[in-house]
Amino acid sequence: MSGNAPEIPLPAPAGPWQRGLERLRSWHRALAGPRRLAHQIATGAPLKIVVGSGGISAPGWLATEIEYLNLLRPQDWRRFFQPGSIAALLAEHVWEHLTWDDGLAAARTCHEYLRPGGYLRLAVPDGFHPDPAYREWVRIGGSGPGAGDHKVLYTHETLGKLLTAAGFAVEPLEYFDAAGVFHETAWNPDDGMIHRSRRYDERNRDGQPHYTSLIVDARKVGTR
Repeated sequence: MSGNAPEIPLPAPAGPWQRGLERLRSWHRALAGPRRLAHQIATGAPLKIVVGSGGISAPGWLATEIEYLNLLRPQDWRRFFQPGSIAALLAEHVWEHLTWDDGLAAARTCHEYLRPGGYLRLAVPDGFHPDPAYREWVRIGGSGPGAGDHKVLYTHETLGKLLTAAGFAVEPLEYFDAAGVFHETAWNPDDGMIHRSRRYDERNRDGQPHYTSLIVDARKVGTR
């Protein structure tokens, strides 16, 4: 598969002015983001939250950033939400930046604030992807953008174990199994758009799954 994959150049290292610009953007997000989120919540629309959005959102979804809605700071969640009040959560390539223990704590926070029947759509790099070039990009400390901060490389088995431990019922949507066979269940992007997926990543334009994610829906079951 790697021989057919399109060449994707690595971005140039950030210079001092770029790092300064990112600090300015972070400051602005921390200042303006909470007011914007509180205003959107006040409209009374169903709460569909993108965690760590990177500025990317979709109609009907509320984009948030780590500066004011941190998965590891329960006080951030108490500031905006009541337990059991969120209809859906979406996180694309966030959990691999958390340790296993922090990822479990974050999943439990999501479970607490989702309403019964609500779900967390979660996408991470796929540790069972058969292409060695892909695995080199996404491994812990890998060569891909952001991989220097990766702390866990999940498979559908290990991610399912973590989410089940947090209380979720887990439905895999896209994943490779241990034999390198790709599995896919039809999913609606309106229910949570994952850009790094078989259908929507430009690197797969020839129809082959060169760059995919492990994608699951983790649903809160029960009545509380």
